Amino acid sequence: MTVVYDLIIHNGRIASASHVSDTSVWIGICGDKITTVQSGPTPIASARQVIDARGGYITPGGVDTHVHLQQLQVAPEDDTGDTFVSGTRSAIAGGTTTIVAFANQQRHDESLLPLVKEYHRRAGSGGTFTDYGFHMILTKPSKKILDEELPHLVQNEGITSIKASRVYMTYEARRVNDRDMLEIMLRTRKLGMTLMVHAENDDMVQLVIDHLRENELTEPAHHALARTPLAEAEATNRAICLSNLVSAPILIVHVSSATSMARIRHAQDELQPIFAETCPQYLLMLANAMSPGHSHGGCGCGGAPPSDPESLPLAPSNFSEGADASTVQGRYEGAKMVCSPPLREDRSDLDAVWKGLANGTVTTFSSDHCPSRYNHPKGKKKGLVGCEADFTKIPNGLPGVETRLPLLMTYGVEAGRISIQRFVQVCCTQPAQLYGLQHRKGEISPGMDADIVVWYPEGEIDEVVTNEKLHHDIDYTPFEGTRVTNWPRYTVLRGKVAYDREGQGVLGVKGEYVHRVKGTMGHEKRTETHLERISRFGEAKRLVGTRS
Repeated sequence: MTVVYDLIIHNGRIASASHVSDTSVWIGICGDKITTVQSGPTPIASARQVIDARGGYITPGGVDTHVHLQQLQVAPEDDTGDTFVSGTRSAIAGGTTTIVAFANQQRHDESLLPLVKEYHRRAGSGGTFTDYGFHMILTKPSKKILDEELPHLVQNEGITSIKASRVYMTYEARRVNDRDMLEIMLRTRKLGMTLMVHAENDDMVQLVIDHLRENELTEPAHHALARTPLAEAEATNRAICLSNLVSAPILIVHVSSATSMARIRHAQDELQPIFAETCPQYLLMLANAMSPGHSHGGCGCGGAPPSDPESLPLAPSNFSEGADASTVQGRYEGAKMVCSPPLREDRSDLDAVWKGLANGTVTTFSSDHCPSRYNHPKGKKKGLVGCEADFTKIPNGLPGVETRLPLLMTYGVEAGRISIQRFVQVCCTQPAQLYGLQHRKGEISPGMDADIVVWYPEGEIDEVVTNEKLHHDIDYTPFEGTRVTNWPRYTVLRGKVAYDREGQGVLGVKGEYVHRVKGTMGHEKRTETHLERISRFGEAKRLVGTRS
C-alpha cells in the first residue's frame, strides 16, 4: 500500500550531529512525526505538500534552552520584555522550534507548585508559536522543596532542570550560599536533573561597584568594569569544586571569558560532569560597543566579510547616528548592550569562546534572550534620571532568540569556524539530550517530532539584520546592521510549516508544553562520591558493632 505523506522535504543536505547527507535523501512526515528518512527517488506524488530545499542545509529545529519571558520578579505593568506570544513568534522566525523558559521562585515563595501553575497560565493565555518547557530558578531551597517538590516536578510536570546563582552566584535577590548549593546538587544528582549555574562572584562584583561609585563611574560603559572575568572565573572554579565533591553534573551558563573556558575544559579533561553554554554576544561583541564612536564593536576590521576567518567582523555599534559622546544622554545608549556577564574588553576572550565552541568544550549555544525595551522609563532607561546615569539600575539582558541561529550559521558554519555537524550539536541535539528532550527533539530521524529547518543554499542571500525585520516586541536589536549570509527559509513545527520566509512569514502554528524526561548527558554511572565513601565507612563500622 502506498504511503501518503502530509509533507515531504527533499533536495537538501540533511545535517545531523555526526553526518551530512547528499541531496538524494528525503524526509517523509505523517502527522506530527517524521516517518521516513531515506535515499532514492522522492515520491512527490504521494505527498500533500512538498518543500524543495534547493540544495540547502536541512537541520533539526533549534532548541533554545535559555530564554526569559514574563518572569514573576517583574510586575506585569513594569515588564517591558517579550511575552510568551512575542518571544516564541520571534523564535520560530529564527528557526527555533522549542524553548525552555525560566519560572523563578522569589524569596517569599514557600512552594514551587503555585509558581508552575502560574507560568502555565502565562504561557497558555495567548498561546505560543513554539513548543516550550520550564526551568525552575531556586532562591529559597527549603527541605520541603528539595525533598518533596522537586521529585513531584520531575515526575508530574516534566521539569528536569534547575537554575540557581551559586545555583545563581550573582544577583543579591537570587543568591544561594554554598551549603544550599551542595544540598541542591545532591538532590539533582539523585533525581537526574540538570543544574544550571550562573557563575559570577557577587561579593567581588559589589566591591568593584562600590569603588566605581566612589569614583563617579556609573555610566553604561562602566558595567563591563564592574563584572570582571576574574569574578566569573572564581565562581566557575568554586562551582566545579562543589560539583566534584558530590559528583553532580552542572552546566555553567553564558560562559564569556578565556579563564572560565579553560577551567571548564580542564574539568572535562578530568572526566568531571561539567558542561558549558555560551551565547552570540560573547562571540561577536566587545565591551567598547557600549561606548559611542566604535563601529564593528571597535575592532577596526572595517567590516570584513563573514567568510574571512582571520578577521571576524564584530557587531556594529548600536548608537544612534550623531550620538553626542560629550553628553551623558549620548553615551547612555550603551545601556542597550548591558547584560551579565558583560561584553568583554579583550578580544582574546572572544577568541577563547570561539575555540571552546569549535573544540567541544561548549555543550549548548543559547540566546539568553532577556530583553527590555530601550525607549521606556521602566526598561533600559530606568538607569537614566535627568543627567545622572546608574548602570546598576539598568535591566540586564539582550534580545536574541531570533538571531541566534542565523548568526552562528553565518559566522560559524559559512565562515568555516565550525562544521555544520557542530552547529547541529550545540543548537539542537545536545541541548535536547542535556535537558531531557531527546525523546522528541534534536534529531531528524523516524519517530521524532517533525521539527525541521530548511536553510537557503549558500551564497543565495547577503543582507543585514534590522530590527524592523524581526518579530519580537523590543525596540532594538544589538545586532542592528550585522551582515548575515543565511536565514531559515522554512521552519516546520511538528509537521506543519510554521514560518515561510518567502511567503506569509509566521503562520500561527500553535506550540505545546513538552513533558521532559531525564537527560542522557552527565548522568552516566559515576565513581563513588566523597560523601558516599563516608557512608560506606559508617555502614562498615555498624556491621562490625553488630557482630561484636
